[in-house]
Amino acid sequence: MKKILVPSIIALALGSVSGLAQAQAAAPESSLSFNAGAVSDYRYRGISQSRLQPALQGGIDYADKSGFYVGAWASGIKWIKDAGGNASVEVDLYGGYKGAVGDVSYDVGFLRYEYPSNKLSVSANTNEVYGAVTMGPATLKYSHAVSNLFGFADSKNSYYLDLSGTFDLGNGFSLVPHVGYQSVKNNGAFSYTDYSLTLGKDLGNGLSATAALVGTDADKAAYYTPAGKFTGKTGVVVGLKYAF
Repeated sequence: MKKILVPSIIALALGSVSGLAQAQAAAPESSLSFNAGAVSDYRYRGISQSRLQPALQGGIDYADKSGFYVGAWASGIKWIKDAGGNASVEVDLYGGYKGAVGDVSYDVGFLRYEYPSNKLSVSANTNEVYGAVTMGPATLKYSHAVSNLFGFADSKNSYYLDLSGTFDLGNGFSLVPHVGYQSVKNNGAFSYTDYSLTLGKDLGNGLSATAALVGTDADKAAYYTPAGKFTGKTGVVVGLKYAF
């Protein structure tokens, strides 16, 4: 998210002109944006989706001046094949609405996780509705599965609750602490808590870099690669993204 700060104009003679200029500057505008990047490990809710290996990612977003938005994002994955399926790509399709009431902003929407031709016995394709509120640096978000969750049988109504903060450190640096809890309904052994601490750096011209310490308390017997490596283990993930 980009924020534009408009300095106050204190000259009385320019009061009406500056007021009009500020109103025009504050008016929302529709936008279309793209992003592409790479990560050393695609972690989602703390669990590796790419077998603890690098992944390429990219997306497109349209934000309407009314507050409505839609987008699509994709990443390379390996967990479907590790589970006996046949998909090597995750495609996320989403849409929602963002607004604000006083000092509190909110975001509500729908998200579809699509794994083309995944061929798992229980489809990995997942539908979630979500809602988030942000006040100051803190954001609380709740996501609720209205389908089975990521191939788990009888897991409809699973949910994910996460709390994060975004802190501007100056000079293009930001720090984002996060903690979340994934509940997998009727599959309690797969429920877990995840946590992360992400340092970001705006490199300018649409380029940004991140380094995150990520971990979970997930059951090692529940989340592992074919080689027996724990996909929820604590590790450092670095990423590079270009937005345009």
